[in-house]
Amino acid sequence: MNDSTTREPSVPVASAAGGADVPKAYRYRSMERLLLPGTSAVALVSALMGGSLVVGMGLAIIGLLAFWLLTHSRLSAALITGYASTAAAWFLIGELDAGNSPGPGFWLQVVAAWAMAWACVEQLAAINTLSRFYQLLLNILIPLLFGLWLLILWELLTRGLNVPQVLLPSPSLIAERFTESTSILWADFQQTFLKAVLIGYALGCGSGFLVAVLIDRSPFLQRGLLPIGNLVSALPIVGVAPIMVMWFGFDWPSKAAVVVIMTFFPMLVNTVAGLSAAQPMQHDLMKTYAASYWQSLFKLRLPEALPFIFNALKINSTLAMIGAIVAEFFGTPTVGMGFRISTEVGRMNVDMVWAEIAVAALAGSLFYGAIALTERMLTFWHPSNRS
Repeated sequence: MNDSTTREPSVPVASAAGGADVPKAYRYRSMERLLLPGTSAVALVSALMGGSLVVGMGLAIIGLLAFWLLTHSRLSAALITGYASTAAAWFLIGELDAGNSPGPGFWLQVVAAWAMAWACVEQLAAINTLSRFYQLLLNILIPLLFGLWLLILWELLTRGLNVPQVLLPSPSLIAERFTESTSILWADFQQTFLKAVLIGYALGCGSGFLVAVLIDRSPFLQRGLLPIGNLVSALPIVGVAPIMVMWFGFDWPSKAAVVVIMTFFPMLVNTVAGLSAAQPMQHDLMKTYAASYWQSLFKLRLPEALPFIFNALKINSTLAMIGAIVAEFFGTPTVGMGFRISTEVGRMNVDMVWAEIAVAALAGSLFYGAIALTERMLTFWHPSNRS
């Protein structure tokens, strides 16, 4: 990977004696001056205060080595700090597995490992490369490392401080519950996401889009339907959900109806705004071609409205998941993410609740990512997607 653009160039300057030129010194960034030397200092102190000698000395040496490597390759410094911080984290978790009581040295080593991981992410984020593959790899690796270290800190803090599992279970217990309850989680996922969320999302976004086209066609509807749509969007979900259950029953159609109500207005407003985004000169050009309303709509105004429409689709992807889960709190069969969360909280099975939250977060993130990827493919011409 070419990371040469992330370093200060070595500018030749004349020596004081008038001899050969010497390279200009590398300029460290402010966080580099703080994180790596600070990590080495904290690691040395942790070894002196009863922490693991191997971890303390190892982090101290790696911190100084990475500080020196920055003058040659930011990527090499990022890789060595990433490996060292991850190895230190697993060693510290192993000490908790062995039943050792954490002391001041242990917590200083946690801070040192976390600071080194921060330095790794900082160095990766500063790398600029012309390769699209490597840039994509960095875009995936940086949030992955950040999320991994959030889980590591969560594990170390909950177990090291003996936090009651009823209040906050550790990620290891949540993962164990996840693997033991895959059949239950899959049934809940099918009921909530594949039925209520997707069907309600399609109906809500589709109806919002069609009504927006009708409003654009008729100024009368623009003055009459937009205020009503605004009123519908202001309805509280905790008030609408019980009514939908009474109308459509306890199964997924009532949850899909709540999703329709939540996703209708964002699509309506964004589509109306998008249909008016075309410039007057573009409209004049279509008139010179004697284009009809529908020809102008499909060949000019809808393509111009695509960024607005996808913005509504991305917003609704999260609203739909939230709406379906909350609606299941007000009446549902014995299956569904919202039903499982409310039931397991009453049983004090908080690890199962977090497993359901993990499934919902993963499904919502993938759903949002799929929409964003589709947007990038269809609106490649838009300035926001130009590289």
